[in-house]
Amino acid sequence: MSSKRLLSFVMFLVLCCLWVGNACAQSGRQDTLSVKPDSVYYITDEIVVTGTRVNSKIIDVPYSISRISNTQFKFEKKLAINNVLGSVPGVFMQSRYGNHDVRISIRGFGSRSNSGIRGVRILLDGIPESEPDGQTRIEAIDFNAVGSIEIVKGNSSSLYTNAPGGVVNFINNIYFPASYATSFNDYGEFNLRRNGLKLGIRTSDYGFIATYTYHNYKGFRAHSEDYWHILNLVLETIPNDRSKLEILGYFTSGLIRLPGSLTKAEFDADPYQAAKREVDFDFRRISKKGRVGIRFNSFFGEGNSNEIEITTYGTIKYFERTQRDYRVMNRYGIGGSGRYVNRSTIFNRSNEFSVGSDIFYQAGPVEYYDNINGKKGDQLSAIIDEMISNIGFYVQDYFELYNKQLYLLITGRYDNVLFDQKNNTLESQNDSRRFKSFTPKAALNYKFTPFIAAYTSYGISFDSPAGNELDNFPTSSSPGKLLNPDLKPQESNNFEIGIKGSVTNLNSKFFRNIFFEFAFFNILVNNEIVPFEVLGSVFYRNSAKTNRLGFEAGSDLELIQGLKLQLTYTFSQFTYKTYTALNIEQDSLQNFVEKQRDFSGNFVPSVPKHNLSASVLYEKMLLENFTAFTKVNFNFISGMFVNDANSDKTSGYNLLNFTAGLDYSIDKFNFILSGGVNNVFNKVYVGFININSTSGRFYEAGEPRSYFASLKAGYSF
Repeated sequence: MSSKRLLSFVMFLVLCCLWVGNACAQSGRQDTLSVKPDSVYYITDEIVVTGTRVNSKIIDVPYSISRISNTQFKFEKKLAINNVLGSVPGVFMQSRYGNHDVRISIRGFGSRSNSGIRGVRILLDGIPESEPDGQTRIEAIDFNAVGSIEIVKGNSSSLYTNAPGGVVNFINNIYFPASYATSFNDYGEFNLRRNGLKLGIRTSDYGFIATYTYHNYKGFRAHSEDYWHILNLVLETIPNDRSKLEILGYFTSGLIRLPGSLTKAEFDADPYQAAKREVDFDFRRISKKGRVGIRFNSFFGEGNSNEIEITTYGTIKYFERTQRDYRVMNRYGIGGSGRYVNRSTIFNRSNEFSVGSDIFYQAGPVEYYDNINGKKGDQLSAIIDEMISNIGFYVQDYFELYNKQLYLLITGRYDNVLFDQKNNTLESQNDSRRFKSFTPKAALNYKFTPFIAAYTSYGISFDSPAGNELDNFPTSSSPGKLLNPDLKPQESNNFEIGIKGSVTNLNSKFFRNIFFEFAFFNILVNNEIVPFEVLGSVFYRNSAKTNRLGFEAGSDLELIQGLKLQLTYTFSQFTYKTYTALNIEQDSLQNFVEKQRDFSGNFVPSVPKHNLSASVLYEKMLLENFTAFTKVNFNFISGMFVNDANSDKTSGYNLLNFTAGLDYSIDKFNFILSGGVNNVFNKVYVGFININSTSGRFYEAGEPRSYFASLKAGYSF
């Protein structure tokens, strides 16, 4: 599809949405409240904070933004992030082994990461789970503790560090109406077991939750088992009617074994086997990490027109990473953020001004040992002190231009990211690199009605390399340095236009609720950071220019009372405009040779051109306080290229999933029984692509057919 045809199609959909919005009767959402243990059944006005770092209605944020409540995934498997975010347009996830190690990609940002999450900022209760350099692992996220998830799709660099693809904020469920205690137990295929307890206490002065989860999973591939202990705590106190104080903490400890990627021949022979090297050296990650944070929020001034918020936190992390070598990492971090908001009137127009800053400092040693058949060698081969710091400042203004309908949002951020490494085994080896940039963004939001708005935005994004991406390689311009001297930060120019709305007609028998969103984007990326291999080790380099053209569509329709249809579709056409590089390849004799390659015009790997999801949900009250739920979900993912050379392309695949559940309450007790099957027809497909593997190890299988069941029992008091 050409860009002109795609733009015409977008405009046609926009006109259709405007016609629907003006034709439908409008009415505000009515707040309802039903108290059940560990269940939030009241409907709010979709207030989010992640999009603008200020409490705002989704309709007022001129970006593509989604909010997911825990009630929307209470019957789901909840094993990994793709189980709860699978139906958000523009978000593509590749689960490596069916557990925490999930690649999240938004508009192509994040698709380059062969390990962890990059290009998308991950927050837990508004505090960065991402490292100062943007690298993220999400072992501490417990979906039994999460109350809501806010997803900002598209360039967010003007508000957050290293967030060209967007932001995902997991918010623990401190907002509940009554005290409760809950036990949850999940079981499934491949020895899946998740057991835990959750306690919530609510008084007029404070709220408190504590959630503990034990997770144990053998995995559907050989050598892919993992286990975790996850503890989350949130305490909220209200000193007065204008202030709030929160104490937030977590601790997680566990292990994940890594089965590695396969060649095409190995995948065809047995897609669920582990790579021999990974088994021989027992590739795995052992993690222990904890965090404690304190947040104070207060309103002051006439009509509470001023707001101030201060957050501080400290982190401790311990990692053991076993690959070709054996690494032991200790990291200690301290960070904080502050923001000030002023709401006023200028020339009889409403204006909201905010300014804020973030700082995150992390340091610690990395010890290197030999890997002797998966065991740590006795001899310390190197010890390197690593330090990463990030300091950022942002300013934002949201101004009413016309008649409480047209608004202008201007925001900008300055970031300064510093990497410093010292090799303590070689006193003369000390290296540092600094990346800094100012990233502005401007957006317009026009509200046709209080529930339908069109928006457009243009902004610059900045993404510094992560610490592991700065590892130096033998063919760089200075191979003796600790940090790659050639790798540049990734920058992009981002344009977006879209429309979103929510139409409610409670008096209608059909289509009582309609939610829709459509967005068209065009992104020009300079110095895109892409992975490549040298003798089995992964390094990173820059491509010159990349063009990303895309379209996202989503809708949630209540066809009749209790019956919903959810549709999401993402079209992505991402190509390298200019990209030449020295490539290391294997010849016919399996020798590694260097060749200059021109990848200009090729498609960006690991991004599907078409991503479609359709779900039919039906919820029915059978008896008083007894509700049944069922859901059928269909996913289609088109084939993806495996490398920059586009030498091979995976096959597209279709997946069918089924979920059912019962929700029963009696007196102060609540029971939720659910279960289902994923990949009903047991399709064999490539679920994760290891990009640009020199040895052709691109392929990792997606989850085969798997059953699961869950029982949650709660008591309110």
